[in-house]
Amino acid sequence: MVALSQSPLVEMPLFPLASVLFPGGRLQLRIFEPRYLDLVRECTRHGTGFGVCLILQGQEVGGPAVPAAIGTIARISDFHRDDDGLLGIVAEGGSRFRVARSRARSDGLLRGDVEIWPDEPEQPVPVEFALLQTILERLIETMAPQWRAAPRSAYDDASWLGFRLAELLPLDPGEQQRMLELDDPVQRLAELRDILPRFQKP
Repeated sequence: MVALSQSPLVEMPLFPLASVLFPGGRLQLRIFEPRYLDLVRECTRHGTGFGVCLILQGQEVGGPAVPAAIGTIARISDFHRDDDGLLGIVAEGGSRFRVARSRARSDGLLRGDVEIWPDEPEQPVPVEFALLQTILERLIETMAPQWRAAPRSAYDDASWLGFRLAELLPLDPGEQQRMLELDDPVQRLAELRDILPRFQKP
């Protein structure tokens, strides 16, 4: 885990989801519950982000869910109205954080006091993980057109490579959360490499 200094706590709304948002990732949501419409209004009015955490217990809709302690800050980059009148938003993943304490409002919206983690420093991809770069290129070509214009230097950054693989490979949510919580980008690549044989066709 990341060793945290005594950084001040930041208060923000939390949005528990059944999936993991990674730093640099993209999140598309359709918003219809009043508590989350309030969240979007607050974030757009003040130019702030909200915390995305994996749901450990509960559901995305209904009563308050129990979120994982480690999540990612999401900042809204675009929004629109769908044909059915629902609000759609696009948010970009920023820094990771740890929830120090949380509380639920009367409408079920969670708010948390969080410690923001420092971003991982850029670190070259060791040569033994070159296959992972090739695999990511293929995944992006077929599954993630938003990354097709990524510069070659991005593939050489162990953190970026690991986060993109973790969001595109068919990992279960618990495995994705594990990848999010790791603080060593090379260890993340090693664990992803060890998982790969599961996805190989016999």
